[in-house]
Amino acid sequence: MTVNEFIAGAMFFSFIGLILAGVPIAWVLGGLSVFFTAVGIILDVDFGARLEVDWLYTGIVVERIWSVMSNWVMVALPLFVYMGLMLDRSKIAHRLMANTLRLFGRMPGGLAVTVTLLGLVLAASTGIIGASVVLLTLIGLPVLLQQNYAPSLATGTIAAAGTLGILMPPSIMLILMADRLALSVGELFIGAVLPGLLLSALYITYIVIRALFNPAAAPPPKEVEALSVSMLLDIGKATLLPLGLIFAVLGGIFFGITTPTEASGIGALGATLLALASGHLSLETLKEVLLETTKIIAFIFAILLGATAYSLVLRGFGGDALMAELLHNLPFGSTGILLFILLITFVLGFFLDWIEITLILLPLVAPVVASLGFDLVWFVILFAVCLQTSFLTPPVGFAIFYVKGSAPDGIGSGDIYRGVWPFVLLQLLGLAIIFQWPETVTWLPGRM
Repeated sequence: MTVNEFIAGAMFFSFIGLILAGVPIAWVLGGLSVFFTAVGIILDVDFGARLEVDWLYTGIVVERIWSVMSNWVMVALPLFVYMGLMLDRSKIAHRLMANTLRLFGRMPGGLAVTVTLLGLVLAASTGIIGASVVLLTLIGLPVLLQQNYAPSLATGTIAAAGTLGILMPPSIMLILMADRLALSVGELFIGAVLPGLLLSALYITYIVIRALFNPAAAPPPKEVEALSVSMLLDIGKATLLPLGLIFAVLGGIFFGITTPTEASGIGALGATLLALASGHLSLETLKEVLLETTKIIAFIFAILLGATAYSLVLRGFGGDALMAELLHNLPFGSTGILLFILLITFVLGFFLDWIEITLILLPLVAPVVASLGFDLVWFVILFAVCLQTSFLTPPVGFAIFYVKGSAPDGIGSGDIYRGVWPFVLLQLLGLAIIFQWPETVTWLPGRM
């Protein structure tokens, strides 16, 4: 092993160790880039190691940071975050929950099915996991428990439905992935639609089957409103505006009318108008949404800038070449290498957050996958579905923490852990289906 390879390996494992120790990720990324640059200079000057990394090399990070901050696509990030937060304040989800429940409450597991559908709508409206899971917990969990649903099924459904936001457009994760790999955000958005619907269908199928074979876990409601034309009209009125906003955002991208950045502006304006129409828009609400948007975006961009510096220094030490060599030397063949990458991603999801895996691991493995002849958009969606499991797998499953922090008294961590594992298996089943039939990702982008 050369000195460059040794330093690259030390840099990567230092990153994992410090993250697991609880050090803030932005400081880890930026700090390690400076520290290992100093190591490279010392070895080069004092020991004649002839390393490429020095202060002049690290100065390139200024140019890289400028390219990140001036990237027009990244403008979509704060606008989509604003859109999600404003929709949260407009109380649209509460009305959707009440009206959808009237339609699906009569079927086996109807309440849990309603929560899943609401999670799908929120996913296509907000793209923010924390907001979706907390909102579903606050408005859905009390209703499920009141109808004597098993706590494990209730909490598992809410956690899994909330995580759809990381995959369904407008997904913040897909925007970051597109930026890191220089891919089209629109293609990733459209390519993620069918996989997101597939996962939703798997969740609903599981809920219905479990309710049929174990009615005690999902008992039918005691009072069911009769289906009528007036009820259908009420449901249509409640869903027309949010679904119209979703269509305006995603439909504009799909039909080539708007770019993702322009669509984010439409979404932000539409969410503001919906809040105004619902009577929940005020100066105080606007101030809260703007402050929260600023906090979230500052957090994301701090990590993004640190990751830019870290990736540059790691590449200077040959970390990307080392990763490519290790993967190409695996005795598995191209398909086996791809499965190995997904396995590593799944395991890392137990310990690392999606943003760390996206910014560090994805740029290292994506060139290898492309060199093996695989479609990169298809691989990124596979990678995203695999990362979705990280929200449900302990000990760093953030959806579990969101549910626990918002759940009423009496809901223990054991209930949530037992509830999410069937949905983790369903996510892996969805991953296998997408892997076996790439058309689930590539068909819609091919029609754009």
